[in-house]
Amino acid sequence: MKKTAFLFPGQGSQYVGMGKELFDNFKVAKETFEEANEALRFSISSLCFYGPEEELKLTENTQPAILATSIAALRVLEHEVGWEASFTAGHSLGEYSALVASEAISFSEAVRIVKFRGRFMQEAVPVGEGAMAAILGMDREEVEQLCKEAALSEVLSPANFNGPGQIVIAGNLGAVQRAIEIAKGKGKKAILLPVSAPFHSPLMKPAGVRLEKELDQVSFEEMKIPVVTNVEAEINTSKERVKPLLVAQVSSPVRWEESMRKMIAEGIEQVLEVGPGKVLSNLMKRIDPHIETRNIEDIQSLKKLG
Repeated sequence: MKKTAFLFPGQGSQYVGMGKELFDNFKVAKETFEEANEALRFSISSLCFYGPEEELKLTENTQPAILATSIAALRVLEHEVGWEASFTAGHSLGEYSALVASEAISFSEAVRIVKFRGRFMQEAVPVGEGAMAAILGMDREEVEQLCKEAALSEVLSPANFNGPGQIVIAGNLGAVQRAIEIAKGKGKKAILLPVSAPFHSPLMKPAGVRLEKELDQVSFEEMKIPVVTNVEAEINTSKERVKPLLVAQVSSPVRWEESMRKMIAEGIEQVLEVGPGKVLSNLMKRIDPHIETRNIEDIQSLKKLG
């Protein structure tokens, strides 16, 4: 078996209908969604399967919905195929799925916490005051300079270092709009993202304070699989470090490209994206096309693993 990493998607990968095939065909997936419904005290499963899309796109619903779908896919994978991971990582929200996979946190606690996380992140900045944009074709130093130039007296900083030539910035709406214009003036592509808050920017610090109080009530366990963390792009195997890293993660950039390169340096030969969509698989193809990429989200993708 090739040395494998499990990767878990974050916000933006959701779609109406996700997880339904797994729910209909595998007892373990059905039990996972029922466990999520019970922990949240409402039917997140029907929101995943039937929408409405507008409600699924609300941050405090999106986060537990993607987590539930990802863990349903993980449990089907474990029961039906038996693949094992040497490392795991998740993009932003996906880090909670990675921590469930590593058994550092129980699924029911994780799904409850990420609903709070989504609410706290949404409420940290009034709607319309913050924004995010994807800057294409600039390297890290160029984007950092762009943020300094466009910020003026407002907040603006890199939020996601996703892959070569794809960096997301976040901050006050005016600063993000200025950065887009400056980038376009330099002949680069810059796209305002359809998100409701400036995630992974210093404006999210109030969300981190509130999240810490909820995480204080969670008991973390020893990890069975090392997790490469968003904040440091380093391997974490210590349960004591999980909480402070999750608190910092809310207002710190997601160092995804570095995280993937860390895994590659550790000998990873293939990655399996577990959960809705192929965002992380596609990023890996840009980071290192030699790494085999697969995904599992439905019957068809499961059959390809067999």
